[in-house]
Amino acid sequence: MTLGVQGDPQAVLFDMDGTLIDSERLWFEVESEVMESLGGVWTHADQENLVGGNLAVASEYMVRRAGSDVPAERVGRTLLAGMVERMRTHVPLLPGAKQLLTDVRAAGLPTALVTSSHRALLEPALDGIGRDHFDLTLAGDEVSRTKPHPEPYLTACARLGVDPPRCAVLEDSPSGLASAEAAGCRTVAVPGVVALDAAPGRTVVGSLEDVDVPFLRSLFA
Repeated sequence: MTLGVQGDPQAVLFDMDGTLIDSERLWFEVESEVMESLGGVWTHADQENLVGGNLAVASEYMVRRAGSDVPAERVGRTLLAGMVERMRTHVPLLPGAKQLLTDVRAAGLPTALVTSSHRALLEPALDGIGRDHFDLTLAGDEVSRTKPHPEPYLTACARLGVDPPRCAVLEDSPSGLASAEAAGCRTVAVPGVVALDAAPGRTVVGSLEDVDVPFLRSLFA
Protein backbone atom coordinates (compact mmCIF):
# COMPACT_ATOMS: atom_id res chain seq x y z
CA MET A 1 0.00 0.00 0.00
CA THR A 2 1.29 3.47 -0.87
CA LEU A 3 1.51 5.65 2.21
CA GLY A 4 2.01 8.98 0.45
CA VAL A 5 4.73 11.60 0.61
CA GLN A 6 6.80 12.44 3.68
CA GLY A 7 4.67 14.44 6.08
CA ASP A 8 1.43 12.79 5.03
CA PRO A 9 -0.61 10.92 7.61
CA GLN A 10 -0.23 7.22 6.94
CA ALA A 11 -4.03 6.93 7.13
CA VAL A 12 -7.13 8.95 7.96
CA LEU A 13 -9.70 7.23 10.14
CA PHE A 14 -13.25 8.50 10.47
CA ASP A 15 -15.91 7.96 13.11
CA MET A 16 -19.40 7.77 11.61
CA ASP A 17 -22.26 8.84 13.91
CA GLY A 18 -22.13 12.55 14.61
CA THR A 19 -18.88 12.96 12.66
CA LEU A 20 -19.75 12.11 9.05
CA ILE A 21 -23.51 11.77 9.35
CA ASP A 22 -26.14 13.61 11.36
CA SER A 23 -27.36 10.40 12.95
CA GLU A 24 -27.58 11.79 16.47
CA ARG A 25 -30.84 13.48 15.46
CA LEU A 26 -32.15 10.14 14.19
CA TRP A 27 -30.99 8.36 17.32
CA PHE A 28 -32.88 10.89 19.44
CA GLU A 29 -36.06 10.19 17.48
CA VAL A 30 -35.71 6.42 17.89
CA GLU A 31 -34.66 6.62 21.54
CA SER A 32 -37.62 8.89 22.32
CA GLU A 33 -40.04 6.40 20.73
CA VAL A 34 -38.53 3.44 22.55
CA MET A 35 -38.43 5.27 25.88
CA GLU A 36 -42.10 6.19 25.48
CA SER A 37 -42.91 2.52 24.90
CA LEU A 38 -41.08 1.74 28.14
CA GLY A 39 -43.19 4.30 30.01
CA GLY A 40 -40.49 6.95 30.34
CA VAL A 41 -39.46 10.27 28.83
CA TRP A 42 -36.26 10.82 26.83
CA THR A 43 -34.37 14.11 27.04
CA HIS A 44 -31.41 15.71 25.27
CA ALA A 45 -29.46 15.35 28.51
CA ASP A 46 -30.01 11.58 28.31
CA GLN A 47 -28.72 11.55 24.75
CA GLU A 48 -25.63 13.51 25.74
CA ASN A 49 -24.83 10.81 28.30
CA LEU A 50 -24.74 8.21 25.52
CA VAL A 51 -22.91 10.05 22.72
CA GLY A 52 -20.18 7.81 21.32
CA GLY A 53 -21.35 4.80 23.31
CA ASN A 54 -22.45 1.40 22.08
CA LEU A 55 -25.84 -0.25 21.73
CA ALA A 56 -25.56 -2.41 24.85
CA VAL A 57 -24.72 0.57 27.05
CA ALA A 58 -27.59 2.60 25.56
CA SER A 59 -30.08 -0.22 26.05
CA GLU A 60 -29.13 -0.83 29.67
CA TYR A 61 -29.23 2.90 30.40
CA MET A 62 -32.72 3.21 28.93
CA VAL A 63 -34.07 0.29 30.93
CA ARG A 64 -32.68 1.78 34.15
CA ARG A 65 -33.92 5.25 33.26
CA ALA A 66 -37.46 3.98 32.62
CA GLY A 67 -37.48 1.64 35.60
CA SER A 68 -38.60 -1.09 33.22
CA ASP A 69 -38.27 -4.87 33.45
CA VAL A 70 -38.02 -5.24 29.65
CA PRO A 71 -34.75 -7.08 28.80
CA ALA A 72 -32.04 -4.70 27.63
CA GLU A 73 -31.32 -7.03 24.69
CA ARG A 74 -34.87 -6.54 23.41
CA VAL A 75 -34.55 -2.77 23.75
CA GLY A 76 -31.31 -2.93 21.79
CA ARG A 77 -32.94 -4.86 18.96
CA THR A 78 -35.76 -2.32 18.81
CA LEU A 79 -33.34 0.61 18.72
CA LEU A 80 -31.28 -1.00 15.97
CA ALA A 81 -34.33 -1.84 13.87
CA GLY A 82 -35.59 1.74 14.12
CA MET A 83 -32.26 3.19 13.04
CA VAL A 84 -31.82 0.74 10.16
CA GLU A 85 -35.28 1.66 8.87
CA ARG A 86 -34.39 5.34 8.89
CA MET A 87 -30.95 4.84 7.34
CA ARG A 88 -32.42 2.89 4.45
CA THR A 89 -34.51 5.95 3.63
CA HIS A 90 -32.01 8.76 4.17
CA VAL A 91 -28.39 9.12 5.31
CA PRO A 92 -27.88 12.78 6.30
CA LEU A 93 -24.25 13.78 5.67
CA LEU A 94 -22.90 16.57 7.85
CA PRO A 95 -21.51 19.76 6.24
CA GLY A 96 -18.09 19.22 4.73
CA ALA A 97 -18.19 15.41 4.95
CA LYS A 98 -18.58 14.65 1.25
CA GLN A 99 -15.89 17.11 0.15
CA LEU A 100 -13.41 15.94 2.78
CA LEU A 101 -13.91 12.27 1.92
CA THR A 102 -13.49 13.04 -1.78
CA ASP A 103 -10.34 15.09 -1.23
CA VAL A 104 -8.71 12.56 1.11
CA ARG A 105 -9.38 9.83 -1.44
CA ALA A 106 -8.00 11.95 -4.29
CA ALA A 107 -4.81 12.52 -2.26
CA GLY A 108 -4.27 8.76 -2.15
CA LEU A 109 -4.38 8.50 1.64
CA PRO A 110 -5.56 5.17 3.09
CA THR A 111 -8.85 5.50 4.93
CA ALA A 112 -11.01 3.61 7.40
CA LEU A 113 -14.44 4.06 8.92
CA VAL A 114 -14.40 3.02 12.58
CA THR A 115 -17.79 3.08 14.29
CA SER A 116 -19.45 1.82 17.46
CA SER A 117 -22.58 1.09 15.43
CA HIS A 118 -23.31 -2.51 14.51
CA ARG A 119 -22.65 -3.82 11.01
CA ALA A 120 -26.43 -4.02 10.43
CA LEU A 121 -26.56 -0.23 10.72
CA LEU A 122 -23.22 0.45 9.07
CA GLU A 123 -24.25 -1.23 5.81
CA PRO A 124 -27.22 1.04 4.94
CA ALA A 125 -25.21 4.05 6.11
CA LEU A 126 -22.43 3.15 3.68
CA ASP A 127 -24.93 3.21 0.84
CA GLY A 128 -25.47 6.89 1.60
CA ILE A 129 -21.91 7.87 2.54
CA GLY A 130 -20.23 6.00 -0.33
CA ARG A 131 -18.39 2.73 0.12
CA ASP A 132 -15.65 3.73 -2.28
CA HIS A 133 -14.34 6.31 0.19
CA PHE A 134 -12.93 3.64 2.51
CA ASP A 135 -10.26 0.95 2.32
CA LEU A 136 -11.64 -0.58 5.51
CA THR A 137 -14.79 -0.40 7.61
CA LEU A 138 -14.99 -1.69 11.18
CA ALA A 139 -18.24 -1.98 13.14
CA GLY A 140 -18.77 -2.03 16.88
CA ASP A 141 -19.92 -5.65 16.93
CA GLU A 142 -16.72 -6.73 15.18
CA VAL A 143 -14.41 -5.98 18.11
CA SER A 144 -14.30 -7.41 21.62
CA ARG A 145 -14.12 -4.00 23.34
CA THR A 146 -15.69 -0.90 21.87
CA LYS A 147 -14.83 2.77 22.31
CA PRO A 148 -13.48 4.22 24.63
CA HIS A 149 -11.18 1.20 24.62
CA PRO A 150 -8.37 1.57 22.02
CA GLU A 151 -9.14 -1.80 20.39
CA PRO A 152 -11.24 -0.38 17.49
CA TYR A 153 -8.54 2.00 16.31
CA LEU A 154 -5.67 -0.39 17.02
CA THR A 155 -7.50 -3.04 14.98
CA ALA A 156 -8.15 -0.67 12.07
CA CYS A 157 -4.52 0.50 11.99
CA ALA A 158 -3.24 -3.08 12.12
CA ARG A 159 -5.46 -4.13 9.23
CA LEU A 160 -4.34 -1.13 7.18
CA GLY A 161 -0.71 -1.86 8.06
CA VAL A 162 -0.08 1.63 9.44
CA ASP A 163 1.46 3.08 12.61
CA PRO A 164 -1.17 4.65 14.93
CA PRO A 165 0.98 7.71 15.85
CA ARG A 166 1.13 8.52 12.13
CA CYS A 167 -2.66 8.38 11.70
CA ALA A 168 -5.29 11.10 11.96
CA VAL A 169 -8.65 10.29 13.54
CA LEU A 170 -11.77 12.46 13.26
CA GLU A 171 -14.23 12.06 16.15
CA ASP A 172 -17.18 13.89 17.72
CA SER A 173 -17.43 12.25 21.15
CA PRO A 174 -15.33 12.00 24.30
CA SER A 175 -15.39 8.20 24.17
CA GLY A 176 -14.29 8.13 20.53
CA LEU A 177 -11.47 10.57 21.20
CA ALA A 178 -10.41 8.53 24.24
CA SER A 179 -10.29 5.40 22.08
CA ALA A 180 -8.19 7.00 19.35
CA GLU A 181 -5.85 8.75 21.75
CA ALA A 182 -5.31 5.60 23.81
CA ALA A 183 -4.35 3.90 20.54
CA GLY A 184 -1.75 6.63 20.00
CA CYS A 185 -3.40 8.44 17.09
CA ARG A 186 -3.51 12.17 16.42
CA THR A 187 -7.09 13.36 16.79
CA VAL A 188 -9.32 16.02 15.28
CA ALA A 189 -12.31 16.78 17.50
CA VAL A 190 -15.47 17.87 15.68
CA PRO A 191 -17.97 18.92 18.38
CA GLY A 192 -21.61 18.03 17.80
CA VAL A 193 -24.00 17.15 20.59
CA VAL A 194 -21.38 17.67 23.31
CA ALA A 195 -18.60 20.25 23.71
CA LEU A 196 -15.02 19.03 23.30
CA ASP A 197 -11.84 20.54 24.70
CA ALA A 198 -8.38 20.73 23.17
CA ALA A 199 -5.78 18.32 24.55
CA PRO A 200 -2.25 17.16 23.73
CA GLY A 201 -2.29 15.56 20.30
CA ARG A 202 -5.85 16.82 19.71
CA THR A 203 -7.05 19.71 17.55
CA VAL A 204 -10.60 21.05 17.90
CA VAL A 205 -12.36 22.39 14.80
CA GLY A 206 -15.76 23.96 14.24
CA SER A 207 -16.90 21.45 11.62
CA LEU A 208 -15.59 19.21 8.87
CA GLU A 209 -15.67 22.26 6.62
CA ASP A 210 -12.57 23.43 8.54
CA VAL A 211 -10.64 20.25 7.62
CA ASP A 212 -8.87 19.55 4.33
CA VAL A 213 -5.84 17.56 3.20
CA PRO A 214 -3.31 20.36 3.92
CA PHE A 215 -4.81 20.66 7.41
CA LEU A 216 -4.35 16.91 7.99
CA ARG A 217 -0.79 17.06 6.71
CA SER A 218 -0.04 19.94 9.06
CA LEU A 219 -0.75 17.66 12.02
CA PHE A 220 2.36 15.66 11.10
CA ALA A 221 4.66 18.46 9.92
